[in-house]
Amino acid sequence: MKEYHVLNLGAGVQSTMLYVLAVQKHEVMPPLDYAIFADTGEEPVAVYAHLKWLQSLDGPEILIRSAGSRLGDDLKYGTSPSGTRILKARGDMPARRFASIPTFTAGGGIGRRQCTMDYKVAVIERTIRRDIVGLKPRQRFPVDDVHVHQYLGLSFDEAKRVLRVRKRFYETPWATPHFPLFETNTTRAGAIAWLEKRVPHTVPRSACVFCPYHSNEEWQALHRDDPSNPDWRRAVEIDETLRDDTAVCSRGMREMQYLHRSCVPLKEADISTPEPHAEFAFVRECEGMCGV
Repeated sequence: MKEYHVLNLGAGVQSTMLYVLAVQKHEVMPPLDYAIFADTGEEPVAVYAHLKWLQSLDGPEILIRSAGSRLGDDLKYGTSPSGTRILKARGDMPARRFASIPTFTAGGGIGRRQCTMDYKVAVIERTIRRDIVGLKPRQRFPVDDVHVHQYLGLSFDEAKRVLRVRKRFYETPWATPHFPLFETNTTRAGAIAWLEKRVPHTVPRSACVFCPYHSNEEWQALHRDDPSNPDWRRAVEIDETLRDDTAVCSRGMREMQYLHRSCVPLKEADISTPEPHAEFAFVRECEGMCGV
């Protein structure tokens, strides 16, 4: 049986540690065939710069793939069932769809998180099927002849997420998930400390610039007062899109949507004070494996 070893590379803290371990040929990581970076098109500038640094290590090949369009553009314009952007509104078109993000609503609710599945999980699976195994669209996976080992950067303090991801993999008989950090009792803080000695820069979080799971500290990191910063400008743009009646993502919504949990437009929100909220502390790292 042919076996492949693949890393889900989000280019955040935990998956970076796994990739560097693989480059070092550490016993914790087997030789990798590939690492896959599922690109939403909306990562911070720092993440793309860090990804280039990872490529410079001359380690396992990093396959950079996307859903075919940027997540933020699709929130505004929608996509067709085939994933092709629809650039202009053409009346009531049921074919126009979008993957929702977990926005905060004026009524105290929170939107569904479909973005990870469509722009991370599905992209990684399609890359494995087509680019690595060589299958054609809708071709049955040869489970008796090929098996894929996927390595995911979930740490020891993310036990619930490990359980959710394992549950998702039950429906994927051709793949087996592995969690080297969890299995070696490595915490996220431990990963950060380990990387500080081996990476010449601070490893950024992997998450879209407009992810609603950002803390105030992370919003501040986008340099709110610097109008030239593309990350902040993009976040404000998408926040305003959420309340644009012409945008696909606001279609049929009864309540206003916001990126900031205060339900205030992002450019007006108070992001100067620390937040007591910690429930999304690890979900903010979007490695394409959250299982939620």
